[in-house]
Amino acid sequence: MAITRSANPALNKSTFEKEVSRTDDSQVMTLQGTVNKAFIMLILVVLGAVYTWNRFFEAPPELAARAVSGWMIGGGIGGFVAALVTIFRRAWSPFTAPVYAVLEGLFLGALSAFVEAQYQGQGLVMQAVALTFATLLSLLVAYKTKLIKVTQNFRLGVFAATGGIALVYLTSFILGLFGVQVGFIHGNSTLSILVSVVVIVVAALNLVLDFDFIEKGARAGVPKYMEWYAAFGLMVTLIWLYIEFLRLLSKLASRN
Repeated sequence: MAITRSANPALNKSTFEKEVSRTDDSQVMTLQGTVNKAFIMLILVVLGAVYTWNRFFEAPPELAARAVSGWMIGGGIGGFVAALVTIFRRAWSPFTAPVYAVLEGLFLGALSAFVEAQYQGQGLVMQAVALTFATLLSLLVAYKTKLIKVTQNFRLGVFAATGGIALVYLTSFILGLFGVQVGFIHGNSTLSILVSVVVIVVAALNLVLDFDFIEKGARAGVPKYMEWYAAFGLMVTLIWLYIEFLRLLSKLASRN
């Protein structure tokens, strides 16, 4: 079976093709197994997030940032390294994927705490969480009912859009090192808000590609450990989607 491309960098065209026919039928990836692994990873993300969240709000206000800044930086960098290791050493994913989940949880918990403290009383974090899971469930239903059909043109369009966003974000990061801020990314102008909406749409469409890619991978007879890898790929998209929702809500709140 030919495996199609996903825009998710963790789930590229050759991810499953290289693993087909390496194991017997009793030790192959299944959809249910992937769902179970994704649920485990989600729990690990939440546990990591709860830890840094609690550290932030249990510390005195003047020490709150210092209490979690190290965890946030370590979680962000560590999560990035764990993601790279998982992508290049898929057979290690039963170990590296959970590590990635915990580290990203530490980062997200601290990031969320900073946002919550900045916009007290507005509940932006819970709104972002609700929107993320509502989007996940809605697109899963749309995919399963064939309301959204994954065609080759659809894949290529989402892949190109995702690559363009990554390039813009990378450029913004490099410019930021020299003190140059890209207003339509970091500001709260109407253009900046529209850009955030577009990014959220692209991130959401990546979920559809992930569903399709995982389903085809489960049919291809790849090894059991690929359940962890597939769950990792899905978690990468979910975390991206959550961060973008949080960014959008922050922009809207800052205009009030």
